[in-house]
Amino acid sequence: MSINVNTLIGVRPAGRADLWSEHMGNGSPLTGERPPLGPIALIAALIRRERDRAGLSLSELARRAGIAKSTLSQLESGGGNPSVETLWALGVALGVPFSRLVEPPWPDVRVIRAGEGPLTHSEQADHTATLLASCPPSARRDIYRVGARPGDPRISEPHMPGTTEHVVLATGRALVGPVAEPVELGPGDYITYPGDAPHIFEALEPDTTAVVVMEHI
Repeated sequence: MSINVNTLIGVRPAGRADLWSEHMGNGSPLTGERPPLGPIALIAALIRRERDRAGLSLSELARRAGIAKSTLSQLESGGGNPSVETLWALGVALGVPFSRLVEPPWPDVRVIRAGEGPLTHSEQADHTATLLASCPPSARRDIYRVGARPGDPRISEPHMPGTTEHVVLATGRALVGPVAEPVELGPGDYITYPGDAPHIFEALEPDTTAVVVMEHI
């Protein structure tokens, strides 16, 4: 996972609906009714909720996240399509996991088929992440399905203090772990490392996929 807090990189044109996809038809992750809000409107509402809960103004949250106030205002109004980097920056600034800004309430039974679920794309590399499950009140862990291709590596800035990442590579090959000492992984290999220090995910083969578990204390 990565945070890039360069000003104005975090909003994509609202018409690019393919950048944030959520399949809700046959094989839907929901077994009950679909959420009343679309993905972008839901994110806007969740950002506003967490900002209000933290008691922060638009200006203060934008400053802490390293994004423009106009960018944040556009996100909260539902007029933008945020990248994963922008959402991570906002989560760190608010002191909440990434999942708190993207996941709606779900029913007790939930099935996510391959290729479904809320999908985010990186601004930096050919890298996507799908949130599979966020942590319940009794635990602090988030689970993601990640897809990547060879090219620019995904170098991540530190997440919240105390974060630990666990990665199981599903297909392909990748360099994963601390930036100074990444480990080459093949299908089925597992690695854990501190997520509150710089770390890397670099695909070495096309169609590399992995499951990433993030733990927060």
